[in-house]
Amino acid sequence: CLCYTTYMKKAEKGKKFPKSNKKNTNKIVHSNRIIEGIIHISHKGVGTVRIPHTNETIEVDHNFLKTACQGDTVKVILHPKKRDSDQTGEVIEVIRRSKIGFSGILEREHETYFLIPSDLKMYADIVVPEDKLNGAKIGQKVFVIITDWKDSRKAPIGEVNKVLGEPMEHNAEMEAIALEKGFDAMFPSNVDTEAKKIAMDGIMERDLRGRKDMRTTTTFTIDPEDAKDFDDALSFKKLADGHIEVGIHIADVSYYVRNNTYLDKEARRRGTSVYLVDRTIPMLPEELSNGLCSLNPNVDRLTFSVIFELDLHGKIHKEWFGRTVIHSDKRFTYENAQKVLDDGHGQFFNELSTLNSVGKKLLKKRFLEGAISLEQEEVKFKLDKNGVPLSVYTKVRGDTHKMIEEFMLLANRRVAEYMSSKNKDKGGVFLYRIHDKPNKEKMQDLVTFLKRLGYHVKLKDGIIPSEEINALIGKLEHNPLRDTVHSIIIRTMAKAIYSTKNIGHWGLGFKFYTHFTSPIRRYPDIIVHRLLNSFLKDEIIPKERWFEYEEMSTEASHREKEAAEAERASIKYKQVEYMSTRIGDSFDGIITGVTEWGLYIEEQNTKCEGMVRMRDLKDDYYEFDNKFMSIRGRKTRKKYTLGDKLKFKVKNVDRNKKTIDYEI
Repeated sequence: CLCYTTYMKKAEKGKKFPKSNKKNTNKIVHSNRIIEGIIHISHKGVGTVRIPHTNETIEVDHNFLKTACQGDTVKVILHPKKRDSDQTGEVIEVIRRSKIGFSGILEREHETYFLIPSDLKMYADIVVPEDKLNGAKIGQKVFVIITDWKDSRKAPIGEVNKVLGEPMEHNAEMEAIALEKGFDAMFPSNVDTEAKKIAMDGIMERDLRGRKDMRTTTTFTIDPEDAKDFDDALSFKKLADGHIEVGIHIADVSYYVRNNTYLDKEARRRGTSVYLVDRTIPMLPEELSNGLCSLNPNVDRLTFSVIFELDLHGKIHKEWFGRTVIHSDKRFTYENAQKVLDDGHGQFFNELSTLNSVGKKLLKKRFLEGAISLEQEEVKFKLDKNGVPLSVYTKVRGDTHKMIEEFMLLANRRVAEYMSSKNKDKGGVFLYRIHDKPNKEKMQDLVTFLKRLGYHVKLKDGIIPSEEINALIGKLEHNPLRDTVHSIIIRTMAKAIYSTKNIGHWGLGFKFYTHFTSPIRRYPDIIVHRLLNSFLKDEIIPKERWFEYEEMSTEASHREKEAAEAERASIKYKQVEYMSTRIGDSFDGIITGVTEWGLYIEEQNTKCEGMVRMRDLKDDYYEFDNKFMSIRGRKTRKKYTLGDKLKFKVKNVDRNKKTIDYEI
């Protein structure tokens, strides 16, 4: 991935590469000299802002950052363009901060207290007045919120918001990662009060009015072993004509979380639940997320459902949308549901077997219609009681995972299609999950990159067709390069976001798609439930309020990105911590990146990535060959190439910088 990044950076700077039809991207022509975008700060304190919908970037010198930090949304004014120079500019406004504060170590010099941020891309220490320490002591890990920073020539002023504990202590580090992205395990008291009142009332007779009663239909949930909240359940019934009735029942969170309540405002602010390596930071208080809204077994629960009549090929003959009440008969884990299928007997074997068979047909049909196969391995940790990683492994996806996924995708797609047809008939607003087609220049870069690896793919209208991508992934099934190529393909694609303007979901191959199936952990799903319920009751959202939903979709997309960053940061920290106790140990790995400064190697089981620095290769003087993504010894002609398998030792670990040094 990193050698691909290097390739892209050099491509953007006009360095020599194999001939392509791509025009020089240095020439930037804009009628408007003010650009809005997200700024990225290098370790040297220099910013870059990508111009929307292009591969062009603006360089912002440290002196022109005007307090902008990594990930902030900014307005940049372009400087006059100089011949044969990169486009430069300066920040004129910070529109949105990506962080509300920073974690780090509290230090003192003379009489001044200050925070040294753990974030290496934060280029300024934060001064903390003595009366704003809030009990923090020198050397502790704390979370500081910036209260004043208008002049970029002066240090930012902050206040200790929370004392996290000792540096490198498990809980302190995990909490720091979450807080930096704006996620807190604690809820405001008014939110807790509302949740407790709803949970105390429970389900009353009036709550059942107008709901389809599904309590006598066979129903079960299938979730991860460590799951605490259950958003979705499946019901199953055989019909007299050989068809089956399948209900996808989703927790009716919108019935409890009403618009403009404290609960609603807090859920909107959070946007999503966050899953770190050792904990879940929920979007909703536990009384709802693990209690009244969770589809626990052997209790009645209120749900919003899509009920299909299907034949055994997965074709829909009838469908129904509406509010229901269910009574789950069993809580399966993916593993024990898989065991029932593998053994050929057990509780609900016939139901699981039929659903699995139909799910496979839905999956096959989806790929025939243009879906892309981009499953990523999920890294999991076994931790001791102090949070120290004992082992790292990748999660295995079986038939039960895929079966549940197919029925959730079916429900999400059909809700979107139904609402789209309703919008045509009545006029109205809806929240879609959209995924744009990839940028054509990025696609061309990907084709060139894959060609260097020995893989030839064709372009159609400037884009690699989905069947070509699927065929390539299939060829790489048992190839050590699979994960590397997989990651590069994903990075080439646009990111899926929420929007009221539908353009379809390119990756899934759907013309209409939404998120309906996870309202306990995603705020957009609550909005989708509200809008669907309004349409079912013939209520129309006034046009003057449509902008509110587009605003919500933008917020939700931001929060989703921040949650993903927090999750990745927690995984990276634990991988580094795991290797910190294994210095000197030998492992098998694969070269995942080749750059002029060294080799990136990923351990084959734990996926812990580290670097072999060029200066540490003592047996020869090695030269970087960008064309063949390799390094070669000048005397010995020994060669290391992307995808090579090798043995390595752990040389050094820096838990603060989250880096690992390997040696061959």
